[in-house]
Amino acid sequence: MTAESDAPAIVVLGSINMDLVTTTARRPVPGETVLGTSFATVPGGKGANQAIAARRAGAAVRFLGAVGADLFAAELRRTLTDSAVSVDGLRTVAGPSGIATIVLDSDGENSIIVVGGANAGMTELTEDDLAAIAAADILVCQLEIPIDTVAAAAHHARAHATTVLLNPSPVRRLPADLWADVDVAVVNSGEAEQLRDDLEQVPHVVVTRGAAGADYRGPGDTRLSCPSPQVDVVDTTGAGDAFTGALAAAWHRGPEWALTWACAAGALATTTLGASSSLPTREEITAALVAE
Repeated sequence: MTAESDAPAIVVLGSINMDLVTTTARRPVPGETVLGTSFATVPGGKGANQAIAARRAGAAVRFLGAVGADLFAAELRRTLTDSAVSVDGLRTVAGPSGIATIVLDSDGENSIIVVGGANAGMTELTEDDLAAIAAADILVCQLEIPIDTVAAAAHHARAHATTVLLNPSPVRRLPADLWADVDVAVVNSGEAEQLRDDLEQVPHVVVTRGAAGADYRGPGDTRLSCPSPQVDVVDTTGAGDAFTGALAAAWHRGPEWALTWACAAGALATTTLGASSSLPTREEITAALVAE
């Protein structure tokens, strides 16, 4: 099922958004107006970010998702193709594309509001989608599209021996049968607390801890921890997606290597403004690890 010996075949099912990024010295408190310093439109969405991250980290990637019939759609599609992500499964639906409004402060921290738009139109999987999932090494999913679609994809993947990697974000209650089909869960420390009981049944759990790196718990209560390379943080937007995509791309080499690879990718992603534009390449990740 692997395209090349060192290039796993990954299908990413998820969201694609246009990020509307405003930078400001500090984020406003409720009811307050502050002056911003810049504004940019940056292609994003957890699904698209993770697809591009996995491709840049060395995997062969196909993206399954939806854009709207609006001005953002062509640029969103082009962002994937420019990164050599297959868009055979990217459909166009009526209405607007998904957007995320992001406020970024001088410390590199952010607040985000996501409006699903076309992502909410991913209510069913086509025969081609199902065939791609069945042929893949790994299916990567998040929770910015309808949960029933994620559950159907995960169940189909499990039936065809495709590893299911779930990034359960934004956190919400999920059906037990979806958790039963998950092989690898990637969560941050806050999500890990909220999902503690559900994660107990997942064979492989990775918890990201920002600048502190990440922890892994595997079968037989195997435990690993990996520090994060020290970098100058510019923007944390997309760092978790860089981590998840890189983890998926390196998973075939084992959890310890994948964790190290992903920590380097996540750290590098914080050094540049924007989500999709900051996702590091395989060569950049390798150089960061050599420098360590």
